[in-house]
Amino acid sequence: MLKFISFGSGSSGNCYYLGTATDGLIIDIGIGIRTLKKYCREYGIQLNSVKRILITHDHADHIKSVGALSHDCNLPVYATHKVHEGIDQNYCVTKKVSQDHKHELVIGEQVQLGDFKVRPFAVPHDASENVGYELEVEGIVFVVLTDVGSITDDIKQAINRANYLVIEANHDVEMLKNGPYPAYLQQRILSGSGHLSNVSCGEALVENMSEGLKHVWLCHLSEENNHPELARKTVETILRSHGVIPGKDVELEVLKRKTPTGVYEIEK
Repeated sequence: MLKFISFGSGSSGNCYYLGTATDGLIIDIGIGIRTLKKYCREYGIQLNSVKRILITHDHADHIKSVGALSHDCNLPVYATHKVHEGIDQNYCVTKKVSQDHKHELVIGEQVQLGDFKVRPFAVPHDASENVGYELEVEGIVFVVLTDVGSITDDIKQAINRANYLVIEANHDVEMLKNGPYPAYLQQRILSGSGHLSNVSCGEALVENMSEGLKHVWLCHLSEENNHPELARKTVETILRSHGVIPGKDVELEVLKRKTPTGVYEIEK
């Protein structure tokens, strides 16, 4: 059985846990290390069961505590070469990842890391480099797809293969255009290297999901330009318009921005 927890999802800090009975990993660590340790105690997760950290990209809300967690728990950090360079250069990472803890991944190449087959794939976003992760374990394909500027063929294939999917639904376009953000920031978010809207998320799902997709979690919602219920309803409406019924054909949930989800126990 696979366990999944989101410890935070949004610009305040992103962090996800996946674990089997014998192995575990953290994807991104943009929350405080003391906060992570507290949550792990509350949910019965032993940090010594975590064997590695995977990083998607080098923005502060995904890497703030990567060096501290790696150092405190003696954990290897896996990322692409460019992302490692970006971590080294990011002033928000006060504790850097030591050289002996750095391990490089190559986009498109699958590697076996403990119980997990891990394949990073390219995701457009305005970072040094950005990847999603396709993780295969116990016959389950779990995909994490956050900070998405646009939908590429690689992303379509990952959605199609997923049994369980974490995918960005960052903003409602009208809220963004009529909200407090200045024009340059709106343009950045709406660009092909920015963030995925609720509508684009829903369209990506209906166009690429397979019958094997069991559960979708919407992630990285904007606090200013979105609302959890709006994101869920928008995506649900698009799914229903194509004959896909949330709660029957696929589970659909929204991840909280600043608090944990609790433990999801996932079976094939």
